[in-house]
Amino acid sequence: IKTSSLKSHILFLSNLIGLPCVSTCEFFCEDQTQMKNKRCSTFDLFLFSFCSQNVMQVNFFCDYEESRGNYLVDVDGNRMLDVYTQIASIPIGYNHPALTKVMADPKNLGTLVNRPALGMLPPRKLPETLFDSLISVAPKGFSRVQTMACGSCSNENAYKSIFIWYRNKQRGTSKPTPEEERTSLLNQVPGCPDLTLLSFMGGFHGRTLGCLATTHTKAIQKLDVPSFNWPIAPYPKLKYPLDQFERENAQEEARCLEEVEDLIEKWAKMGRPVAGIVIEPIQAEGGDNHASFDFYRKLRGIAKKHGCAFLVDEVQTGGGSTGKFWAHEHWGLDDPADIVSFSKKMLTGGYYYKDHFQPFRIFNTWLGDHTKNIFLAEVIKVIRTENLLEEVKRSGKVMLQGLYDLQAKYPHLLSNARGIGTFCAIDLRDEATRNVLIWKARNKGLVLGGCGTQSIRFRPALVFKERHAHLFLDIFNDAIAELR
Repeated sequence: IKTSSLKSHILFLSNLIGLPCVSTCEFFCEDQTQMKNKRCSTFDLFLFSFCSQNVMQVNFFCDYEESRGNYLVDVDGNRMLDVYTQIASIPIGYNHPALTKVMADPKNLGTLVNRPALGMLPPRKLPETLFDSLISVAPKGFSRVQTMACGSCSNENAYKSIFIWYRNKQRGTSKPTPEEERTSLLNQVPGCPDLTLLSFMGGFHGRTLGCLATTHTKAIQKLDVPSFNWPIAPYPKLKYPLDQFERENAQEEARCLEEVEDLIEKWAKMGRPVAGIVIEPIQAEGGDNHASFDFYRKLRGIAKKHGCAFLVDEVQTGGGSTGKFWAHEHWGLDDPADIVSFSKKMLTGGYYYKDHFQPFRIFNTWLGDHTKNIFLAEVIKVIRTENLLEEVKRSGKVMLQGLYDLQAKYPHLLSNARGIGTFCAIDLRDEATRNVLIWKARNKGLVLGGCGTQSIRFRPALVFKERHAHLFLDIFNDAIAELR
């Protein structure tokens, strides 16, 4: 069967059963990007639909063996500059020699073959590896970490740690009463207390049940799923450029902080106290929404004033893309957060916690994956030896200035360029235009991702240099120029 004939049959069948199809790509060759006129794995997608529950989010199939550095290759050999990196989860690019060397090291074979149950039967080198990886980059004020597998389970278990801490504080001891033990098995108070977590509109903290109760981005993520009735505070909606709306933005942040305090007091009077506050340094999935560092400092003060735990969700912002290893380091907190969760660029999941949040009842079979800790130790070495955080600052400056220039050039299409380091975003005039632009950019050899209702977020790896930023801007400009 000819490719064109095969494609037409698959397009028909895919439309019949409601599958998305990846179109053929236009030719483009610039630097190391190369787009070929091929069918782009439509057949693979069709086959995948018979063995997977959900293929609606599949963009294309990848050839990871051929991908290198900042360039992702698909199964048809199209080489694309990746400025999305698996939703911000590739720290030092594809197939970095340091990581392939770790994979090939015979000393790591036992861990690779036999995934250890870290909570019960950890490998001998686990403590040493944790000190070389997670503890070596722990945020200020933290010396303890609980490993997990992903961002959602990191937050889910961090929430449990907060509730356990809060109840211990209320009862004055960690020893429960017989009545608390009995009622906990029945999902009833006092064993299952009516405590709450305060989250923010536009926040995203995962899609497990507890996390979903604090996620407020897209209805489709929450629809039909029972949830906890917990307080939700407004997140500041800042106006850009920030230096032109300082007074208005300060008033907006003050309004939101006042609402936070009102909610804490209101829910306490209802007998449903707020045990903790959870927030992202930048609301990524929700649209790359920013607030000032002063807003976060004041929010931390409110949490302390009312005896609430303060959880900073660094799942997407952590790992260096803002120019500091942890985005909340920009805030200049006098009193560190109580818990900081992480995943994505950290390769493993988990959360740092202060001593009194010791998660002695937090447990599952694997508690993460020790191989990821081994890889992370190597990633951190690369970040330090190659001074990648400084690289992020330089390339981020080029990227953000380029976005400012593009929105000045296309004011009818682009607005609100924003970011810190390479953690940048820009708004399109509407959602449909945003989606078309992402499609056009990919056909020109540039992988992008959306967020919010009409934003594009940029999440390159830490090895993204100034020359890559210039290449990105050139391709992005060409794609924008085709819009009407």
